Amino acid sequence: MDKANKISRKDQILQALARMLEAAPGQRITTAALAREVGVSEAALYRHFPSKARMFEGLIKFIEDTLFARITRIINEEDSAEIRCHNILLLLLTFCDKNPGMTRLLTGDALAGETERLRERIAQFFSRLEAQLKQVLREAQIRENLKTTISPTVLANLLLASVEGKLAQFVRSEFKVSPLDNWDSQWVFLSKNLLEPYSATAETGATV
Repeated sequence: MDKANKISRKDQILQALARMLEAAPGQRITTAALAREVGVSEAALYRHFPSKARMFEGLIKFIEDTLFARITRIINEEDSAEIRCHNILLLLLTFCDKNPGMTRLLTGDALAGETERLRERIAQFFSRLEAQLKQVLREAQIRENLKTTISPTVLANLLLASVEGKLAQFVRSEFKVSPLDNWDSQWVFLSKNLLEPYSATAETGATV
């Protein structure tokens, strides 16, 4: 029973932190303010998390676990590289649209003055996501006889940078400009330059 209460309180703290990040864009969150939001003392916060950095890490872990579990499902359910890329990027945009406070974490806006370890954790998240996109694009040649119009590494970086830019706009506008705005038409443009039929003879320079 006691363990269940502790888990519930930890979740309550993380939910309060996410709400505060959304309600106060551009402002730094203090443990005193967080304790007031949760309705407990600062000492009670530290019984569940040894530091504020650990609280942020708890939110980052939630983001990672949620998104990568769904990305695994996308990979398992879809065969088309184009659809996989589309659904992965749409997943990130939709998640951030629904969770503005957590978007501040992903863009680094909420981490000003915080420990460098948190920034490294966010960088690792995006590196892992970019690697997943690159793997999807590379597999297109084997699975669909398609190749990327530029190198998979460069293209995966471009796709992710496009989405990261929309997240930055979302935060900069104080959540008034949704990251989903115009995404459908933007994806149509990006997807036209994504993949093309693979020709082994063309790769070797041989004539048909």
